[in-house]
Amino acid sequence: MTDLVNVHDLKTNYSKYLEKVASGQEILLGKHGKVIAKIVPIAQAQQPRVPGALKGKVWMSNDFDVPMNNLWDTVMAK
Repeated sequence: MTDLVNVHDLKTNYSKYLEKVASGQEILLGKHGKVIAKIVPIAQAQQPRVPGALKGKVWMSNDFDVPMNNLWDTVMAK
């Protein structure tokens, strides 16, 4: 359920609404009966990256860092 809250009520009961947002609810913020903003919970962080997780899954040529002196000639030949 989404609550429509006026600015004064939000200021007065900030902690209560913050707990609702933290639990997954969305809060619509209104002023003079018009919705002006929506407060939503942030997306949960993804799993932290683990160094070496792709070991053995990525292949790189032995000459990947060899300078390509004739790159322009190679590109233009095609």
